[in-house]
Amino acid sequence: MIRHAKIEFNESGTPVAQDFDDVYFSNDNGLLESDYVFFQQNNIASRWQHHPRRPFVIAETGFGTGLNFLNTWQRFNQDSDKSVEQLHFISFEKFPLKQSALQQALAAWPELTSLSEQLVASYPTAIAGCHRLEFDQGRVILDLWFGDIQDTLPQLCYGENGIVDAWYLDGFAPSKNPDMWQQSLFDGMANLGRSDCTFATFTAAGFVRRGLADAGFSVKKVKGYGRKREMVVGTLEKANQSSTQPTYFERSTQSLEKVAIIGGGIATATLAYSFAKRGITCDIFCKDDALAKGASHNHQGAVYPNLQADFNAISEFFAHSFYYAKRVYQQIHDDGYHYPHDWCGVLLHGISDSKVEIQQRLIEKNAWPSSLIRGVSAQQANDIAGFEASFSGLFISEAGWVKPPALVNAIFAASNSNTSHNIVFNTEISDIVKTQNGYQLIDSNNQSVGEFSQVFITCGELTTRFSQTQVLPFSPVRGQVTRVKVNDLSQKLKTVLCHKGYFTPQLDNTHCMGATFEKRSMSREISSSDNLINLNQLRSFYPEQLGITEESILDAKAAIRCTTPDHQPIVGEVPDEGTLLNNFAPLRNGKHYDFATDANPNNGLFVFSGLGARGLCTAPLAAEMLVAALCDEPLPVPTHISEMLHPNRFIVRDLKRNKR
Repeated sequence: MIRHAKIEFNESGTPVAQDFDDVYFSNDNGLLESDYVFFQQNNIASRWQHHPRRPFVIAETGFGTGLNFLNTWQRFNQDSDKSVEQLHFISFEKFPLKQSALQQALAAWPELTSLSEQLVASYPTAIAGCHRLEFDQGRVILDLWFGDIQDTLPQLCYGENGIVDAWYLDGFAPSKNPDMWQQSLFDGMANLGRSDCTFATFTAAGFVRRGLADAGFSVKKVKGYGRKREMVVGTLEKANQSSTQPTYFERSTQSLEKVAIIGGGIATATLAYSFAKRGITCDIFCKDDALAKGASHNHQGAVYPNLQADFNAISEFFAHSFYYAKRVYQQIHDDGYHYPHDWCGVLLHGISDSKVEIQQRLIEKNAWPSSLIRGVSAQQANDIAGFEASFSGLFISEAGWVKPPALVNAIFAASNSNTSHNIVFNTEISDIVKTQNGYQLIDSNNQSVGEFSQVFITCGELTTRFSQTQVLPFSPVRGQVTRVKVNDLSQKLKTVLCHKGYFTPQLDNTHCMGATFEKRSMSREISSSDNLINLNQLRSFYPEQLGITEESILDAKAAIRCTTPDHQPIVGEVPDEGTLLNNFAPLRNGKHYDFATDANPNNGLFVFSGLGARGLCTAPLAAEMLVAALCDEPLPVPTHISEMLHPNRFIVRDLKRNKR
């Protein structure tokens, strides 16, 4: 678990790290020092004038109070002559400040108040990994990586051309923090650097200069700030042509000229939203007469992460997906695109001995901060829920429910404030035909609806209807959710209940309960027997407490969840099985070299599907990852999560096991 910094404030009001016996910024004027050492000595302002890419990417060692980030953000806002459209700031922090300490430290800079208040309000929970924070409608992005930089730096996804334009080599002094100032750090900086990437650092220590030079940077001394005689700056003349991921898990960068999306649910909406933030317009083809009529059509849906006792890749993905989704959804609501929702928490009742054992293991492992998930006694659970039951459990206080159709429409409305997407309803795409310049989409009437440079398949259980996607192991799981009338007992419920199924607090004088799981069924017919299954399941745990009976049932909705064998989404370019098997045949013999380089025949055809029952939680981050990769931007996830979601993963696993 990530440990917060131990700090105190000295007589000048400057925060001091007790573990390092060093100040976070100068007692004289930390803001001016930050501007001189990092912003000016990296020549940021002049480089913003003629930068060849949409984002300018700065990476920093040691986030601390965020002063360097805030100064750069302020300068970005003040610069009216820049050609750069986006400031992308990556920072690493092993011991993050507590939110209250961050607020106190930044109070020293009233000229930054409007920005520091936004940072403090968005400051993330102390969980290892990458926290993507977005400001100014996505014009400013902060990727805040919590954890030891020796561990987190190698987790950044980068290709042969690098991703970083400038380094702020900050942190506590080398004599105070020798664990950070290592050759592995300098080498990592060079690996991530683009051609002509610069660095600046306050220190002029000899081993730092030599280490940066050995990594490939030109290095020179310049005048230091204030009373400090010297500091060091430098440039990486050419990117290292290295890559963080094996070839079979790389994500391609493409020129997005004319983009089509097939679908109409939460995956489609979040993908369109990520495109819109970058000014990219999409043509969207929805088979229904309105959005969110498939698996995203329920009256209420719970939003919470699927956490395990151990901090593994799956739990990490869910935790960060949950927080990112909440930030996105809340920002959309705050921008005036409203939808019914309530962050009332989700209570996971321990309804069996095995469930209690699993929950107890999570509590004992202590891998998660209590602000995310905590154990509660039966009495505490009763107080949270608002009714009497005999179960202890786990409580996720920041989770809750949304109305999915309204949310999907709100996301599209927010997208259209940036760029106007073209949504075509009542159009079912039945075939995708490769052309010389991209793909022709054919509708159910065998008519072409247009040619596109890139096509994104986000149509849930219908994903495998296309010949190109049949290689992917999607499976349908039918689920029916039952809507019931509120009563005097049920209206007291204050949180989402999760037992074997779920039960929501009231919306419009009704509750949702469910859901059934019927594998390999594609039927959307409403089943009265499934309503009884949902009812009997609820009453088996809460026989009388909620007052729900057969007479309470109003109606139901059935949908098909699209799932995968490993229960993770499939996000990326659609593989061609024959090409993949040929290119990476050496994997059968344990060789990770001598790969062929035949191009993927499905270049430009992408899939974003297999979200199962967790799409409300995982879709925003997965969509952002996909679009960031295509736009040659830093990814908001580490390499192991990018690989976990990659469409090639199933074929690659079989190759490594010599099963294909």
